[in-house]
Amino acid sequence: MQFGVFSVSDITPDPTTGRTPTEAERLQAVLRIAEKTEEVGLDVFALGEHHNPPFFSSSPTTTLGYVAGRTQRLQLSTATTLITTNDPVKIAEDYAMLQHLAGGRVDLTLGRGNTGPVYPWFGQDIRQGLPLAVENYALLRRLWDEDVVDWEGRFRTPLQGFTSTPRPLDGVAPFVWHGSIRSPEIAEQAAYYGDGFFHNHIFWPADHTRRMVDFYRRRYQHHGHGDADQSIVGLGGQVFVRKNSQDAVREFRPYFDNAPVYGHGPSLEDFTRETPLTVGSPQEVIDRTLGFREYVGDYQRQLFLIDHAGLPLKTVLEQLDILGEEVVPVLRREFAARKPAHVPDAPTHASLVAARTTPLEVVA
Repeated sequence: MQFGVFSVSDITPDPTTGRTPTEAERLQAVLRIAEKTEEVGLDVFALGEHHNPPFFSSSPTTTLGYVAGRTQRLQLSTATTLITTNDPVKIAEDYAMLQHLAGGRVDLTLGRGNTGPVYPWFGQDIRQGLPLAVENYALLRRLWDEDVVDWEGRFRTPLQGFTSTPRPLDGVAPFVWHGSIRSPEIAEQAAYYGDGFFHNHIFWPADHTRRMVDFYRRRYQHHGHGDADQSIVGLGGQVFVRKNSQDAVREFRPYFDNAPVYGHGPSLEDFTRETPLTVGSPQEVIDRTLGFREYVGDYQRQLFLIDHAGLPLKTVLEQLDILGEEVVPVLRREFAARKPAHVPDAPTHASLVAARTTPLEVVA
């Protein structure tokens, strides 16, 4: 089981002080958060992609390349990479390059994005979001899997005798998670290719998450990649944790009430009751997170959003300390004890390389 954090790179005023960090301050803060993620013993740091205010992360590969040089074992990922408005040729090149620079410590989460104006900025039509996701990913797979590609489709110019460079490290492409909150078509895409399915699990009730994950698992088995419970599932979510729940609720409330994605809607109490958002003590976060397994089954990756809504860097680093010292060690132990032996771990570059080794090569 992999545990980590993700950032959507929002630049939001701190509602308790009224101060808005600069882009430079926020970027440097995210770099520190990534380094701290490794320091406290977590496994994954993932960074979103946005091309509009109030976000700064328009080039996650640049940021993650820097993080790769400052860390030793941290798995680097995205949350998410826009498969609809990015050219798949550029995705193939950028993430293969990052894979080499990071020594294989790279995977990525592909998604359509949730900001409508981005489509025309990059010459696309939002009404074609799903066909774009399907066609672009089919091309991306070929660019990574084949040395020379001839291709023609609906949404970009044809390719003739094209080789994407650099080639994937050790001949193995970065593992892909397909991220979606509400689109079964994306879950089907993940299942068809035998890829991972990442459900953000942050806004919707548990029953919605259960239905989406169950659909992906059934289709994964249908496409012949293994039993349903052997499919690769990741969950997102947000936590805010303090020594006791009263302090956590009191401190987090102004951030929740003014958050771009939460604020001015249901109360904090209603939202934490109806969705996976967890605000409380370490034990409450542990119990709530372990409860996810009851409706999605055994899964491979759990990422927490902890730097959203204007939370100051000092507070975020404190959250990481608590996660690393009091929460994640218990979760690791409990999830491991409950996972059947036939359920796979989260794919890594090493495991993907090993899976491609033939019996003859093993003997040699």
